[in-house]
Amino acid sequence: MLEKSVLEDSIDGEKFVSELENLLEAKLSDSEKEKIYRALEMAEVAYQGLYRKSGEPFIIHPLEVARIIASLKLDIDSIIAALLHDAIEDSEGRITYEMIEKQFGKEIAQIVDGVTKVSRINAPVGNVEQKKKLETIQKMLFAMAEDVRVIFVKLADRLHNMRTIEFVEDVDKKRYKAMETLEVYAPIAHKLGINIIKSELEDLCFKVLHYDEYQKIKQLIAQKKTEREERLKIYIQQLNSAFQEHNIKAKVDGRYKHYYSIWKKMVQKGKEFNELYDLIGLRAIVQDVTSCYTAVGIIHNLWVPLPGRFKDYIAAPKSNGYRSIHTTVITQFGEPIEVQIRDLQMHEEAEYGLIAHWAYKSGEGIVDVKQKWLLRLTEWRKELSQGYASIDDLKKELQMSEVFVLTPKGEIIHLPYGATPIDFAYAVHTEVGHHFAGAKVNGKMVPIDYQLNNGDVVEIIVNKSSHGPSLDWLRYAKSPRTKAKIKRFFKEKEREKLIERGKDVLRRVAKRMNISIEELLEKPELKKYMSAHQIDEEEFITRLGDKTISQDELLLIVGFKEPPKKKVQKAKKKTPASLVMVDGLETLEVIFAKCCNPIPGDRIVGVASKRGLVIHRSNCPNVISLGSERKFPALWRSDVTAQFGVLLKMELDKKERVPEILSKTMEKKIEVRNFKFESTEDDFVIISLSVMVKSLEELEEIINYFKSFSGVRKVVRS
Repeated sequence: MLEKSVLEDSIDGEKFVSELENLLEAKLSDSEKEKIYRALEMAEVAYQGLYRKSGEPFIIHPLEVARIIASLKLDIDSIIAALLHDAIEDSEGRITYEMIEKQFGKEIAQIVDGVTKVSRINAPVGNVEQKKKLETIQKMLFAMAEDVRVIFVKLADRLHNMRTIEFVEDVDKKRYKAMETLEVYAPIAHKLGINIIKSELEDLCFKVLHYDEYQKIKQLIAQKKTEREERLKIYIQQLNSAFQEHNIKAKVDGRYKHYYSIWKKMVQKGKEFNELYDLIGLRAIVQDVTSCYTAVGIIHNLWVPLPGRFKDYIAAPKSNGYRSIHTTVITQFGEPIEVQIRDLQMHEEAEYGLIAHWAYKSGEGIVDVKQKWLLRLTEWRKELSQGYASIDDLKKELQMSEVFVLTPKGEIIHLPYGATPIDFAYAVHTEVGHHFAGAKVNGKMVPIDYQLNNGDVVEIIVNKSSHGPSLDWLRYAKSPRTKAKIKRFFKEKEREKLIERGKDVLRRVAKRMNISIEELLEKPELKKYMSAHQIDEEEFITRLGDKTISQDELLLIVGFKEPPKKKVQKAKKKTPASLVMVDGLETLEVIFAKCCNPIPGDRIVGVASKRGLVIHRSNCPNVISLGSERKFPALWRSDVTAQFGVLLKMELDKKERVPEILSKTMEKKIEVRNFKFESTEDDFVIISLSVMVKSLEELEEIINYFKSFSGVRKVVRS
């Protein structure tokens, strides 16, 4: 055992071990404690005299990383690797790979070495010329594939660095680290299913990259925090009571949407903060799978389920292993809220992902999970090194949302969102993809560009006499893996044709540069590019042929610049002023009144105000009493295609009809920007919804559509 005197001036070894045991929720054996003490001793030697940007002794960082690893319930070897993860890089030779291997064995030394290699890599992010840094991603994947624990320790390392990033004074360096984390490390955590790390990384990056937006979201959430907490308490109490009545043992808690995911949803869907309804949610953790499905029935009996918002990830797990049931219901307050139902094992897997399979566990199924991830890393390395896939493809695959579809035998296939039958064919088997001749979805023939949906049953029609895929298929493939397989086929089977196409590109470029092909290929810049990417002249020409390297990229590589051309003045885009003509003029700046929300087809009038010229509906109450000197005749242009928001109010005979109205709205593909409802004293329901339309004719069609439903007493434009 390590002498206490060695650590008493800096680290309290026994206290640290006690902290680890609390985090692990397990007692360490004497031999495990001995290894920790020896690792602390080596860490002191490695980090002696080093300080962080915050002014703290450097050893604070590896101690915190080790605590994160322990909180994830990983093994002792991972904790020791965390303590020593910067030792080789930062100790100035005081600690070496050989010393770690001698003290702790080859596995721990390899994990430390893997983390060191990954830490030396600056992953290409943002608008960096990514192809020039292709080898950096390959090195990163190689280091991770040696031992999955390399990823775990590196994620913990990056998490603590992001927690303390405010001490980094260099603004550019701070932004780069945040962008690298958001584009590379957070998506890796997501793919591994480690949501507890992924969510915190995203919020920390959000704070650095979009500080003002972060503070705004934080402030908006704080404004109604008390009200939301009170509602959550009511929901939790209701659900607990309902479960007790049916003898279901469950732990029910509330959950809040993370800042980054709120902002991302606002940006992607063009919504304001007050238009989001899923800021809070409920989670019920029950005893077993059977209880999960029983709980769904209890929840649907307690609150009104929202049609089309039930997802069963237990029957069809996500590709990262995530299992749970999601259902959205409408509560007594008229707000939709999502409830997640899972058992304890599913919950651990949802929070910790692959780590939940790794920590203190073994068995054939677990080995399969590890092997699947290592195999995918190996495939990525191969595809990148051979030019079949780009860094952009890798990032997209890490960040993509998914759909799951079924083979005719019921096997689940996970594909990127937007995937087509050609993606499905290649996911089943490469040869099935190569001989693709058509597809049936749910028993019906579909075109090659058909977008697959969750639960679709897909049958591939194969033509065994086919000579292989078509280059046109690349236009329909959405999965980076599908594209890589098609490109590989043409490189291997049609290399000669690709070389000829590549030479055609060379001829065109040489002609523009007024030199011969031979002179072009001898350009020093081109030689340097081929050397950096470890490819020969033939491989370079092949990549030109399959468009892995474009003609424009070739011009950039050799540094060719076109002679300046005369600027052609582009036609100006239409502004809101050009949507209407006021008093015969089209060039006046106008504002559309929010009191009456005029749309094309309405009779309109221009009104002079302090804000400028405001367009109202002619029958707007705010306009009728105004003097004629402030009003100007206005007309809509005949070519208006813009969308306008209109508020509708609908009266229903009972609240149970609300889900049906929502479902019919989605079926009709009516674009709704805002939705709320309230009950009246006589038990009627008033729905207010803002719809987007292009004309009065479209609005009237929507109103008549709603009026046709049973239970709808009236629909009026507000």
